[in-house]
Amino acid sequence: MARLPPPPARSVLTDEFRPAEDVVTVSPDTRLTRIFTAHGNHPQEWYSFRYAGPLAHGRFDPHTPHQEKITTDGDNGVLYLSLTVRTSVAEVFQTTSTVDRSTRGPRLAVLRPARTLRLLDLTGLWPNRVGTSQEISSGPKKTTQAWARAIRATFGDLDGVRYRSSMDSGAPAVCLWDPPAAGALPAEPDVLLSLGHPGLDVPLERVCRELNYDLLD
Repeated sequence: MARLPPPPARSVLTDEFRPAEDVVTVSPDTRLTRIFTAHGNHPQEWYSFRYAGPLAHGRFDPHTPHQEKITTDGDNGVLYLSLTVRTSVAEVFQTTSTVDRSTRGPRLAVLRPARTLRLLDLTGLWPNRVGTSQEISSGPKKTTQAWARAIRATFGDLDGVRYRSSMDSGAPAVCLWDPPAAGALPAEPDVLLSLGHPGLDVPLERVCRELNYDLLD
């Protein structure tokens, strides 16, 4: 049975940490994808970290909860990225399994980091050594958020974590934390398109067919 207990003491996290094995790097020539909303009550930019949280759907939101309220913490920003458009679609639209290409102005950004990212690799054996399992990428989000807070407090020099997408067959996904990761974003993205752009018609149709998601115009 998969294990997802609360995080252990800081000493356990550090004692079982093997940098050569547990830190994965993302080089500046790696393309990362993000889908975000440019309109609505909380409009974002392609480079926006979210400093409000924790949100119910934010698996590795590092914000400290205050009586179940969402608060703003300028010392804890979070940004979720993927290595493919399919994984981004799977993660962003997982609640409804419906890709709405117009409401709140969804955008697709493809970017390459301005410097090498250093991430704790949750897809490896570090979770096992500290008493949990790959359930850390798919279990209850209140528990995974507690792990995010413990990891961030222990390894503050890391840019975030690499984990398995529970919505896209375990494909790799990335959660960045700021500080320090805001400084790793480029000046401009490689691609920035409205999700309703005609050039995305065929790719999105294919992705939604593979994921069994509905696609709205």
